Amino acid sequence: MRLGAIHPASGATRPSKRRGKGAGTGLGGTAGKGHKGKKARAGGKIPAWFEGGQMPMQRRLPKRGFTNIHRVSYQVVAVGRLASAPAAAVVDWPWLKQAGLVRGRKPVKLLAGGELKVALTVRVDAASGAARKAVEAAGGTVETPAKA
Repeated sequence: MRLGAIHPASGATRPSKRRGKGAGTGLGGTAGKGHKGKKARAGGKIPAWFEGGQMPMQRRLPKRGFTNIHRVSYQVVAVGRLASAPAAAVVDWPWLKQAGLVRGRKPVKLLAGGELKVALTVRVDAASGAARKAVEAAGGTVETPAKA
């Protein structure tokens, strides 16, 4: 069997309509496009959003809000999720990735939530004030990059 030898099953296809090729085709004269009008003309396509002259949806609805282009989207990690780390460990992005707490390369933010009983050095991109206090209460430190 070769690709060139494969054909559709008999009766599965039908010949294409030969538009505008005479009266015998049943599509002569107007070529199946009706009489006159935009859709009968060459290049006469109507855009998908056109609503027949009615006020279109994108103009009827109010425009609200905006997208902040400077927003930083963080992956969040709760302090309690770091409890499995050994004492005096350095918890940074590779450690968090290996532990399955983060994925991708989005920046990481440490948030309060849960308890921490071991002293850790936590290196993340951002941390909430309550998360910092929780890590420092356990005897650890939180290191974040300096803001420029």
